[in-house]
Amino acid sequence: MRTEAIGAALGALLAPGDVVCLSGELGAGKTAFSRGIGAGWGASAPLSSPTYNLVHERGRSADNTRLYHLDFYRVSGARDAETLGIDDILDSGNVVIFEWPERILDLLPAKRLWIDFTVRQDDTRVLEFVARGDRYRSLIDALSGKLRWTR
Repeated sequence: MRTEAIGAALGALLAPGDVVCLSGELGAGKTAFSRGIGAGWGASAPLSSPTYNLVHERGRSADNTRLYHLDFYRVSGARDAETLGIDDILDSGNVVIFEWPERILDLLPAKRLWIDFTVRQDDTRVLEFVARGDRYRSLIDALSGKLRWTR
């Protein structure tokens, strides 16, 4: 539940063109975090695991912005992923969430928010946020302030 709540706090801060990369082992909480992002962002329908469809797209009623949620668990590399139209999705100026982004590193924009998910032996999750670019550093700062306030 906490993982999803942190995702919701981040989702409320996302702006058109933001790219969020979620990396971690199976069951680490990436999809729960994505579901939270969608809720906080205002997605018209809940996000679910895109493992079999690879790409899910959601709108929101507040504006015409879209949220793309892509999962590359079943993709063998960048060449396979290119057939999904990633360049078009990234060029669209919408919010994009990538799960298993390490499988398509060559296709990712240099500026992005990267979040590593680790599961400890006691089943707690550790999320490590890495900002690539000024926008994402300010996003982490804003999220940090928001989470401190809501504790």
